[in-house]
Amino acid sequence: MTDTPHTSGSGPIGGPEGTRAGFVAIIGAPNAGKSTLVNRLVGQKVSIVTKKVQTTRFPVRGVAMAGEAQIVLVDTPGVFTPRRRLDRAMVRSAWAGAEGAEVIVHLVDAEAEMAVAEKTATSAQKRCVQDAETIVEGLKASGRKAILALNKIDMVKRDKLLAIAEAQFATSVYDQVFMVSGQNGSGVEDLRKRLAELMPEGPWLYPADQTADIPSRLLAAEITREKIYLRVHEELPYAAAVETTDFKEQKNGIRIEQTIYVEREGQRAIVLGENGQTLKWIGSKSREELAEILGQPVHLFLHVKVIENWQEQRAFYRDTGLDFDV
Repeated sequence: MTDTPHTSGSGPIGGPEGTRAGFVAIIGAPNAGKSTLVNRLVGQKVSIVTKKVQTTRFPVRGVAMAGEAQIVLVDTPGVFTPRRRLDRAMVRSAWAGAEGAEVIVHLVDAEAEMAVAEKTATSAQKRCVQDAETIVEGLKASGRKAILALNKIDMVKRDKLLAIAEAQFATSVYDQVFMVSGQNGSGVEDLRKRLAELMPEGPWLYPADQTADIPSRLLAAEITREKIYLRVHEELPYAAAVETTDFKEQKNGIRIEQTIYVEREGQRAIVLGENGQTLKWIGSKSREELAEILGQPVHLFLHVKVIENWQEQRAFYRDTGLDFDV
């Protein structure tokens, strides 16, 4: 195994006759459910999922197979109104992912749309709808059509869904609509089949058994970041990053060292927890999942460091493929 077991190498790799392959960008507001849908389409976890908005910070490629078609799904960061350098880099990355794709799927949170229409929306749902409107304007400016995917249909009555779909279609930026639930899988197979039909003819871009294209050390950092937010979702602001500082194969497994960056000493105390119990939980859960993904024992060592301006460090953007100068 190398440090990039989930990366294909270079160029097309062939496949049976009559193959198709292409890229599909999944765009949407933060927390619209993009990562959950990508994981569902691929058939296993390739993107981290938490309740925290803007969990996805850089494009993650998941590889879904549908017959002779290979669909490379680009799970992009959420599109929202940026305020900080990291925000701007994430939004630019999301639109760049859309620009390079054969197909764009705009995932819209139907539950949030319904709540806004009925004037029962939370502040988070209002922001989600506003961000979705920003994406519509961006699609208009690009001149490209997208597939509308109304997500979380299990939370909305059918007559409400039809009204939402009609209102969205009136924007004239969509050419098709699908109603799905990334959470329970409803409608996802129909979407997968349509995406397969839209892929251009050509050789597969990845081996048939490959499900993601992300370096192992970056995947390891993402898994740990997910566990941080799952454990301290309420207490920790959107202010943590994880860097894999060492990734080595040894006879008894893989040794991984990671540094968790926070902006203040109080945040460091939150991540550590009383007597270090929170950090131990994070390390244990990350270790278990990484061992399953990498197929061998993982020895994980975590450190927590305070750097007030980590979001202004160019190295962080380079490692994740984000544009520091946006």
